[in-house]
Amino acid sequence: MSDIKNKATEAVSATDQVSTTDQVSTTGHVRYRGLLTLTTMCATLMQTLDTTIANVALPHMQGSMSATQDQVAWVLTSYIIASAIMIPPVAYLANRFGRKQLFMLTIAGFTLTSMLCGAATSIVEMVLYRILQGIFGAGLVPLSQAVLLDIYPREKHGSAMAMWGVGVMIGPILGPTLGGYLTETLSWRWVFYINLPVGILAFLGFFFFMPNKGGVKKLPFDWLGFILLSFGIGAAQLMLDRGETLDWFTSNEVMIEGALSLVCLYMFVVHSLTAKNPFLEMALFKDRNFVIALCCIFLFGMILLATLTLLPPFLQQLMGYPVLQAGYILAPRGAGTMFALLILGRLIVFIDARYLILFGLTLTALSLYEMATFTTAVSAGTVVKVGIVQGIGLGFIFVPLSTFAYSTLETRLRTEATSFYSLMRNVGSSVGISVMVGLLTHNTQTNHEALSQFSSPFNAALNVADVATYWSLEETSGLVALNSEITLQAATIAYQNDFRLMMFVTVVMMPLLLLFKLNKVEPVAVVQSAKV
Repeated sequence: MSDIKNKATEAVSATDQVSTTDQVSTTGHVRYRGLLTLTTMCATLMQTLDTTIANVALPHMQGSMSATQDQVAWVLTSYIIASAIMIPPVAYLANRFGRKQLFMLTIAGFTLTSMLCGAATSIVEMVLYRILQGIFGAGLVPLSQAVLLDIYPREKHGSAMAMWGVGVMIGPILGPTLGGYLTETLSWRWVFYINLPVGILAFLGFFFFMPNKGGVKKLPFDWLGFILLSFGIGAAQLMLDRGETLDWFTSNEVMIEGALSLVCLYMFVVHSLTAKNPFLEMALFKDRNFVIALCCIFLFGMILLATLTLLPPFLQQLMGYPVLQAGYILAPRGAGTMFALLILGRLIVFIDARYLILFGLTLTALSLYEMATFTTAVSAGTVVKVGIVQGIGLGFIFVPLSTFAYSTLETRLRTEATSFYSLMRNVGSSVGISVMVGLLTHNTQTNHEALSQFSSPFNAALNVADVATYWSLEETSGLVALNSEITLQAATIAYQNDFRLMMFVTVVMMPLLLLFKLNKVEPVAVVQSAKV
């Protein structure tokens, strides 16, 4: 832990995504520092908790809203994409209107939209409210980091960031378990209502304890570039979410979304190359390490949340686990990541970061290989063991990968780099969820069709006495029972295929490690690693 604190001090300039123009002087005494720290952590906890708390409740939402499996996945992807898109403008808005004002607005907006999510009566309402929740929630983590840097003197920045990083991890770890408990004892709606008391405490804490600093009148911001990038990413996400349902490019809607995405992203690139003050500095892409890290973090993002999206319905719908028990089974994954973060501070000083990433990729690939063999007979202990191994692997990937991303960048580019790096991770997570859920739906249907071909009187296995009684082809009850079993097996194979594909995605990242340019620098990504 001491090494994490030391390295985090060096990381401050590279990982603070909010401009420090209006920071409070940290050389003097700050009143109510302890209460303000607690308030900041409450705000952070709300945002990080919502990245995983809804996963376990997804099957219940699906049934309550009569949504398909790919539709209910929008509850996750809409939140992730909205958060990703709104991260870059946070620095501008904080400097323009003041950090206290922006922080209080984001807390109030996030709490209100959480209540709307809990009260949603249709999948359309839920997705709309989740988009708004993501827009307001995007600023909570970078703003909380900036506030802690403000209220602690520079010599204590390492301790503050280490405390902040470990605190952020509480959210993803508690998410599945707390979500399962609330869904089991109350309702899935309480996974959103739980934000109300926390949000009120955070809002009041900032209102009374945070010093007020005004904003700056004139600051440059490339709104055209931001709008083009937002529309490009949003249209691409809609295409991925809707494609499976509408049979992809046979649908005019999907073709329009695809064309809009290409046009907007093309215009964004052209605009960035020609604008005086572009939204994204093109000099970033001249750095080889940063470009390779972007490719890796996108692939990493594809498997980061997709596994947590697939496992809850697998455990609840296929294996019949109660929602609370499913939450308990999933929680150790976060504990594995926490363990990895605690020991990486020491290891990264002595071991080549590429070896650490390779170790993490190997553990992740092995866990996904094991998950690709999961059947409905797999034990809870096996799922827990595999989850811990995967959590450790993910932790070992993220910190050293972030280190390489910023190791050779010019200091002036690091604020933009952290924003775009986070954006690519979130986009990768959203794309991964959409692709995996789409493939799951498609493969379940395909497998069901293939397995149904064996449901005939000529199949000797169906003519065995006990089997013929239960799966009778001549009685309605027998046909229903047989169809349920075929559906169960078809879905199991589809889940296995998804886990196997994610294993291949993990393996593809391994050769990219050879392209990193070695540079003996201090690790600069301890803080960002907490968001895993």
